[in-house]
Amino acid sequence: MVFSQQKKRIAKVRFTFFLYEIALVFIFLFILLIIPIFLIPLIAEEGTTLYGVLFYLIRAIIIFFGIPLILYLTNLIFESQKKIILDEDISPATGHLKMYKMTRKNYKYQIIYGFLIFFWVFLPLDFLTYFFIPETLTYQAIVFIFKTTNFYLLEDSYLIFLIAAIIIQFSVALTEETVTRGFFAKRGNEYFFTMSAVMISSLYFGLGHLAYLFEFTAWYPFLWFVEAFFIGIILALFVLRKKWILPVIIAHALNNIISANTIWSIVHGITFQTVTMFVYFPLFLLGSILAIICLAFVWDFSSFKKGFSNGFSTFKTYFRKDIEEDTTGDIIFRVFIDILVGTLIFLLGLLIAI
Repeated sequence: MVFSQQKKRIAKVRFTFFLYEIALVFIFLFILLIIPIFLIPLIAEEGTTLYGVLFYLIRAIIIFFGIPLILYLTNLIFESQKKIILDEDISPATGHLKMYKMTRKNYKYQIIYGFLIFFWVFLPLDFLTYFFIPETLTYQAIVFIFKTTNFYLLEDSYLIFLIAAIIIQFSVALTEETVTRGFFAKRGNEYFFTMSAVMISSLYFGLGHLAYLFEFTAWYPFLWFVEAFFIGIILALFVLRKKWILPVIIAHALNNIISANTIWSIVHGITFQTVTMFVYFPLFLLGSILAIICLAFVWDFSSFKKGFSNGFSTFKTYFRKDIEEDTTGDIIFRVFIDILVGTLIFLLGLLIAI
């Protein structure tokens, strides 16, 4: 098969991104993440709540500081190679860290966005899944409890469980969002056009949930893959448009805490109906009130509608010709390469899998 110049360009930028960014960052992170394996057992016994808290917390800290550090180092080493494709105004490390910035003018909006994403995206999807397919909740409980780092789900004391859940799930959210949206989507967007960065990062996020298929044989991980892929698209589009990552970390962490609370309840003999009455219904009510307040006093509806419309329009560009593409075949080739790169990133990401 003879590849056109456009196809060669499409493949080159994506594999340059994979080799000079993803592969190097993952290898360095793998080396750094060996530290907790030997350090934590000196502090806490494996299979205890403290062990799980320290495990996730230390990993989050390493990844949060490790990615910008590695980006800085690899940019110094391979600057000439990447300069062929990229023409950057600021260093990769600086661009990465800027997403975490909060100012006096925007901090309240970042917090509000975080709660709205939780109430409007995460919460409905999780609840509807549990409500219509209750077996997924049982399966999820078995899969999570199977890991020695999740012993906190078996804690008899609700207070101890809640404290552990808050620390662990904020650590998990920080880790996943830093890697997936903060690194893959943000950095990929600097190599190629927005929707390819969104789709590659979302595919990685979805495959990470599909990987639970390897724990126990069942079809539920396929459903989680679809949900995670869909959520990943929304979160990546938000991060790339607003240049804020803290709202998606907040939303992700809140969702994980509620899910952990539901699993803990099921494990301790509390029915999902009870959890729905005392947890989900109040949250839906609170979310509705927050939405009304935001649309009435914080944003005008036309601005909200415009933002939603822009996001949908950006998504549709994935199936249109980019400036580097001449034919429909180029679009098909791009989609194929995006899927291939996303899958390769997922396989390499098993090095730092939690």
